[in-house]
Amino acid sequence: MSDDDLQIFAAQGATLPPPDAEGHVEHDGARIWFASYGDGPPVILLHGGLGHSGNFAHQIPVLVEASRRVIVVDSRGHGRSTRDERPYSYDLMAADLVAVMDHLGIDRAPLVGWSDGACIALALARQAPERVAGVFFFGCNVDPSGTLELDESNPLLGRCFSRHAKDYAALSATPDDFKPFVDAVSRMQATQPNYGAADLARIAVPVRIVQAEHDEFIRPEHARYLAASIPGASFQMLSGASHFAPLQRPGLFNAAVLDFLSASGRL
Repeated sequence: MSDDDLQIFAAQGATLPPPDAEGHVEHDGARIWFASYGDGPPVILLHGGLGHSGNFAHQIPVLVEASRRVIVVDSRGHGRSTRDERPYSYDLMAADLVAVMDHLGIDRAPLVGWSDGACIALALARQAPERVAGVFFFGCNVDPSGTLELDESNPLLGRCFSRHAKDYAALSATPDDFKPFVDAVSRMQATQPNYGAADLARIAVPVRIVQAEHDEFIRPEHARYLAASIPGASFQMLSGASHFAPLQRPGLFNAAVLDFLSASGRL
């Protein structure tokens, strides 16, 4: 299956399978939604900015079939989760993730982060490495130098943004607030994260930096810099894919995730 032009995603979205369990965790002024699938060692999937957990619909069945317990979390203010009036921050959303893990009795798990979800995963790896078995870090920067100037004429960006708007209206507790939501997330992304080389050198969990060959947001040299700066990190290029690889080419993306999870018995 492939959806390189995101026509299917734009028209139909990506629908989560029925979860084995779902609910909300009250934490620090917000209600954070989660769902759980399958049995076995846990793995937590963290979606990108403006999206929600449904964007991982093509990953969940494959991971469950691989005998993993899959946890998805809608980030604060995204999808089915609410927020308070405080500005967004990756550190705050990492603390929300810990609250969900505590609620589910998960002491430690590998994190698969896509875009903003990767920032959340790395923030937690810095804050509480004892809770993170490893980070699959896909399509994200850790300082402003890592981003490309956006080509606003790119139809993929328009299709993705349109789908995010529709999904927000369908799922959010504040369905009419998409524009303020986008503005608030954009303010966070303009200044966060901003890790220096010394910050990266202190990360002490297994990390794989994954870059799409045609990523619309992230400079490839930035991804290689991250792999060189985080102790023991590995690097993988997804040939032919873009920032939306989990939706466009799930087979390619899923193979990379499964390889990362099998690379160490700790994961």
